[in-house]
Amino acid sequence: MIIAGIATGVVRRLAPKLGLVDQPSARKVHVIPTPLGGGIGIWLGLVIPFAIAQLLVWYGATHPEMHFGWPLLEKGWQFVQPHLAGYLTKSVSLWILLGLATVLATVGLLDDLLGLGWKIRLAIQFIVAGVVVWGLGWKLSFFIAIPVIPDIVTVFWIVALINSFNMLDNMDGLSAGIAGIGSFMLASVLLLAPDPTTAGPQLFVGGFLLALTGSILGFLYHNRPPAKIFMGDAGSYLIGFCMAVMTILATFGSYEENSQHAILAPLCILAVPLYDLVTVLYIRIRQGRSPFQPDKCHFSHRLVEMGFSKTSAVMVIYLLTATCGLGALLLHRVDRIGAVLVLLLVFCVLCLIALIELASRRKERDRTE
Repeated sequence: MIIAGIATGVVRRLAPKLGLVDQPSARKVHVIPTPLGGGIGIWLGLVIPFAIAQLLVWYGATHPEMHFGWPLLEKGWQFVQPHLAGYLTKSVSLWILLGLATVLATVGLLDDLLGLGWKIRLAIQFIVAGVVVWGLGWKLSFFIAIPVIPDIVTVFWIVALINSFNMLDNMDGLSAGIAGIGSFMLASVLLLAPDPTTAGPQLFVGGFLLALTGSILGFLYHNRPPAKIFMGDAGSYLIGFCMAVMTILATFGSYEENSQHAILAPLCILAVPLYDLVTVLYIRIRQGRSPFQPDKCHFSHRLVEMGFSKTSAVMVIYLLTATCGLGALLLHRVDRIGAVLVLLLVFCVLCLIALIELASRRKERDRTE
């Protein structure tokens, strides 16, 4: 959080010189030129702590005879030392993940600077998702025996979340706030709920998500209304990809404990971003426009049209995200009937949103007629 906060502050001052400025336009809600590049701060806030940790672990593994002189540190060192070899092995996956995230963040940064076409961006997203699934073998588990189904769904899941957080980046603090809530809740699920296979907390995924949460909070200090800097595509691509891969690497349920329903936890946590993605695509296609054409038909924009202020609209979406996400904390504690009730609760929340929006549109149409 501290590193991201400082790095984002530096980027704020350098962005105009680098040409990273988001100009106002008809489809945007800000009215003054605002620096871009906050994604660089988020990236540094994520990568630097892991790099420092990697160096410390490497040094500790090659110097097992270290002594600190303080009883508390000596005790901590004795606890950590047996796990260093395992961490070094796991760190390979960590840096592959961060490397792929860096690729996407770089593509987003180039788009912020040069304006890449959507076909190029989408193609790179699918390539990176394909590397995750077929190159690394990381994929969602649906307890389905058909091999090709999890592969295809995982690729589209990654691409969908990347673009979902990208689409959410349309108001001050919105995308970053939802990502912060989502990553913290997902980390809570994985650290509080025991791994079905090992009966222990999932420290790798949970720890990564907490680091991501801290990095987002450091950026959010500068992005809170009124925003002094935007994350840009670099930040939204990075966040969406990391969130997607963490949901893939996490273990939520198993046959042995009859807890397959727990795999739906990410859907609860990410229900509101996915609702925004689906409804925006539906509106654009219904109006005969390209699904990738930017506009002001996002959920946050529609709330403003209903009479909410921009800040209130963001807070409403925060609360809706938290409400749906709380259901994920219950899934591992309930049986299948309880899981159905949790999912119905999330579904009812989304239906309530849709009905309120529908009533508002009808009222506005009647008033204009």
